[in-house]
Amino acid sequence: MLVEVKVPVLSEAVAEATLLSWHKKVGEHIDRAENLIEIETDKVVLELPAPVTGILAKIVKGDGATVMSGETIAMIETEPQAAALTAGAPAAEPVSSRTSNAHLTATASSSAPDVTSTWPMMPAAQNMAAQANLEVGEINSIKGSGRGGRITKDDVAAHVERKSSCSPAAAQAATAEVPVPVPVPVPVPAPAEDRSEQRVTMSRLRARIAERLVQSQSTAAILTTFNEVNMQAIMDLRARYKDKFEKKHGIKLGLMSFFVKAAVAALKQFPIVNASVDGNDIIYHGYYDIGIAVSSPRGLVVPIIRDADTLSQAEIEKQVSDFGKRAQDGKLTIEELTGGTFSITNGGIFGSMLSTPIINPPQSAILGIHATKERPVAENGQVVIRPMNYLALSYDHRIIDGRDAVLSLVAMKEALEYPMSPLLET
Repeated sequence: MLVEVKVPVLSEAVAEATLLSWHKKVGEHIDRAENLIEIETDKVVLELPAPVTGILAKIVKGDGATVMSGETIAMIETEPQAAALTAGAPAAEPVSSRTSNAHLTATASSSAPDVTSTWPMMPAAQNMAAQANLEVGEINSIKGSGRGGRITKDDVAAHVERKSSCSPAAAQAATAEVPVPVPVPVPVPAPAEDRSEQRVTMSRLRARIAERLVQSQSTAAILTTFNEVNMQAIMDLRARYKDKFEKKHGIKLGLMSFFVKAAVAALKQFPIVNASVDGNDIIYHGYYDIGIAVSSPRGLVVPIIRDADTLSQAEIEKQVSDFGKRAQDGKLTIEELTGGTFSITNGGIFGSMLSTPIINPPQSAILGIHATKERPVAENGQVVIRPMNYLALSYDHRIIDGRDAVLSLVAMKEALEYPMSPLLET
């Protein structure tokens, strides 16, 4: 019996997704719940397990295909018919597979030779290779510049051009006796050893990031205000309580929980900074869902700490640590990346000293924190060395006036310079 493999239901905010690479070839055995393929949305990468045990009979949608919720992408043959496939019965060829052979068929002529390559090729490249009568060895020598090493039409065209220039006819024409003027020696700088270029298609996440950043810049009136924070009190607290904190809660006492606490304190004083714009309406949020920007191999993601005002520093530190680990593994869920009323981004972990962060729409403000460095500052008429951090608050000037933006950042500064012991929290 044939069982359809379908794209799982995506969230309402995700219209379509991209298939990455199949882990099985047509005709191979697959166990129930074994991962068949990864599906990339503009937020996360989802693993698609096999719904039944059997033989992969047909791949309907190949690597790189764009798919929708509920769309059929493969067929699995269950027992006993599956036994016939494994015994040598012909199986349908995959549309495209990174690990299987891709058959090239020339569209211009039905008599074009069938050429097989061990590298994945784009359809246009397959047609051009077939029309040029390229041998398998030639195709395997072409270095693909497309996504995942795929050979593109431009790669094949460049190979054909190089082949033509090296043909016997071209060599004979080049060596024909023709009057050649005596060249005048001109010093020419030696070319760089490597001037190669590579064209790579954006991942869905990167394309979505680009779209949202452009949307933010084009729809919001973004302005940034700055302030500096003396981090000495927090450094002293961490040095004093870090061992007790870790022993009590099983997590290290980091800096992010202090910034989240400070942001929530300021947002409570200035609710407009926690609001968002919807057309001609301003939506005031009675809750504090703080987005924490996290770097991942696929790009920047912003998982949400829900109801941050109700959490202790230990709970915040645990969530931040968990987000960081799962972002590296691509295990964050769409729900964890959706929503948020205010965001925090930390360029300091990469050494940034100052920046102007871009608002994450539909939010109206974002806090940028940076590297904490020792600097000379004046205290009580004396120059002393203190660990200083520069804060940057970008805000939507359409609804947030400069007064509220500046005062909210001052409130964050004061909460950081006069923190409460983390062990006093339950």
